[in-house]
Amino acid sequence: MTTTRNGVGSELARWRRSRRISQLELASLAGTTQRHLSFIESGRSQPGRAIVIRLAESLGLSLRERNDLLAAAGFAPVFIESGLDEAALRPVRTALEQILHGHLPYPALVIGPYGRLVAVNDAVEVFTEGASPELLAPPVNLLRLILHPDGMAPRVRNLGEWGRHIIENLRARARRSPDPRLDALVDELAGYVPQVPVGPDHLGFAVPLRLASADGELRLITTLTSFATATDVTLAELHLEAFLPADQPTAELLRIRAERRAR
Repeated sequence: MTTTRNGVGSELARWRRSRRISQLELASLAGTTQRHLSFIESGRSQPGRAIVIRLAESLGLSLRERNDLLAAAGFAPVFIESGLDEAALRPVRTALEQILHGHLPYPALVIGPYGRLVAVNDAVEVFTEGASPELLAPPVNLLRLILHPDGMAPRVRNLGEWGRHIIENLRARARRSPDPRLDALVDELAGYVPQVPVGPDHLGFAVPLRLASADGELRLITTLTSFATATDVTLAELHLEAFLPADQPTAELLRIRAERRAR
């Protein structure tokens, strides 16, 4: 046991309201009754470990949030949290390194919670070009690096539109999983992004990054990959962000930069 059971009902109600799910809907998803869920939320019934796990899963909580809900109910965490340097995640580290290398000559990186940079491939140097040394000192925050006026932002030709796309995605995440630390980061980053009207400069399915470089303007789109079946908290919180050329000139410029690095 890690904590007393006093708070699991209020935590469940808080998560349910943030997900905008009724008691009846959540009860149906978790395979229980609305009456039982109502009793849990009001504190009249103490839930067992199994129903807490089912409710957390039905709410779509992250592994860390599921552990927190179990703790609020007085149960030990179910999901382990390994360090990236531990032997348990060595195969994952190897796989990530291979993916990063295989994505060359295009930039790719691994991001942890709150934008913490975990790993990169060599092509990411196009993002750090001209950035302040303070923003490149470990631990590097990718979100701050790309939107800060001393980072990549002065070279982003469509900073207003592209930056707003990032901020809106972060705000949607914060609404889904309320987190004061994330709220503070979003507020900081939003202060770096100029307010501009929505324009036609997009590809329909993505907002391209228009980035000035020493070799010319690059147009990049992003793919984001997560470990959907992870059972380790650390692994579940990692994302692989891979940038792809939005046009042939960008692909050619990135190939030229790669050849120059190799020489």
